[in-house]
Amino acid sequence: MLVAGQEDEDDMFRLKVAALVMLAAPLLAAPGWADEGPKVLVTKTATCGCCSAWVAHLKAAGYQVSAKNVSYGILSKFKTKQGIKPNLASCHTATISGYTIEGHVPAREIRRLLEEKPDAIGLTVPGMPVGSPGMEVGNSRDAYDVLLIRRDGTTEVFAHYPAKG
Repeated sequence: MLVAGQEDEDDMFRLKVAALVMLAAPLLAAPGWADEGPKVLVTKTATCGCCSAWVAHLKAAGYQVSAKNVSYGILSKFKTKQGIKPNLASCHTATISGYTIEGHVPAREIRRLLEEKPDAIGLTVPGMPVGSPGMEVGNSRDAYDVLLIRRDGTTEVFAHYPAKG
């Protein structure tokens, strides 16, 4: 038995559900994110604790991460092969979708890189700034920049994180 006005409520509910599905469809169709997240291979030394913390940061953001432990010498050669100059280096080097990610780059900047697809080698956070992902010390953070590394080796600021605490 239909109650007066129930048919209108049911139609409104169906319209709302249809609108939500249409809004969510582009997100579900984004390459690599609908299943388990993009695949990241992290090359690091076995004894680096902050590298493991950065891997946990990426996993928490939905990335599929595998880590490969190598000697420091092999890691240094890998960095050079990937186009990472010593002044841009940090403690670990990752690859994802044809890009190189050096150091403690926040997951959201990697996502932005994958969405924008610039013609570049990848991203770096040189050194090991306190407060960057994997380098957390309480609530404080040193100011740092995430740099985009162009194919010609030049860099530009991709994102800036101000000091905090």
